Amino acid sequence: MNREQQIYRATWIGFFANLLLSAGKIAAGIIGRSGAMIADGIHSISDFVTDLVVMIFVKVSAMPKDEDHDYGHGKFETLATIIIGLALFCVAVGIFWKNVNLVAAVANGQSIEQPEAIAFVAAAVSIVIKEALYRYTRRVGERVDSQVVVANAWHHRSDALSSIATLLGIGGAYFIGDKWCILDPIAAVAVSVLIAKVAYDLIKPGIGEMLERSLPKEQEDEIESIVLSNKHFSDVHNLKTRRIGSGIAIELHVRVPGNMTVSESHEATVDVEHRLRERYGQRTQVILHVEPVKV
Repeated sequence: MNREQQIYRATWIGFFANLLLSAGKIAAGIIGRSGAMIADGIHSISDFVTDLVVMIFVKVSAMPKDEDHDYGHGKFETLATIIIGLALFCVAVGIFWKNVNLVAAVANGQSIEQPEAIAFVAAAVSIVIKEALYRYTRRVGERVDSQVVVANAWHHRSDALSSIATLLGIGGAYFIGDKWCILDPIAAVAVSVLIAKVAYDLIKPGIGEMLERSLPKEQEDEIESIVLSNKHFSDVHNLKTRRIGSGIAIELHVRVPGNMTVSESHEATVDVEHRLRERYGQRTQVILHVEPVKV
């Protein structure tokens, strides 16, 4: 199974799981008289959007280079990661604002209707399923080196965190009594902050990539080491690196003995290109300029 197929399989599994969870949680919220569970179900619906974004943008990013995209379409995957991060941030703001107001209302004497057991069970089931989806999706994303799949995995976990807040609130109201219903909005506010932090962690590197940020110094040092592993090359300079979706682009200058033939220089260059792609993946783009050693 190739990279694109693995991404699609993981995304489709999440898509249908989200479909069933959203319908189940909203139904449980209505039957169980739990506003928190209904809100949690609406939060799950946002996962549909991110799943669709993944399937659309990964398909585009896998397209080969063309006349208008000499470096391929890899950055469409980066754009999808940013979109997911923004979606997460909007969800976090919505949860935060709603529950801060709810905490204030309860503090002023407003009562919250006590939920039924079905809402508590639905929250517990949601946590288990969403955490399992997170672990599975993240494992696939790391295996195929896809930032957008890892981002989607974090969206699964954000839903699990939201369900934890719902579970605590419903559990407090159901098992302890009406006066503890305020636990639900308090926990939801805390979770919204965690979701916003996840969104920030996704958006920041995506924007850095869109703005042509270089690879980390440790990775650039490793690239230099790989290049210098060829005995004919020395003095790596003018190294330029950047990410293009799941791939990277490398440009650099090296010096070679002045008496090398063009054919020998070409063979050494091909050898280094092969080593770099072996280390960083076949999508790695290498531009290597050779210069004779100055005497």
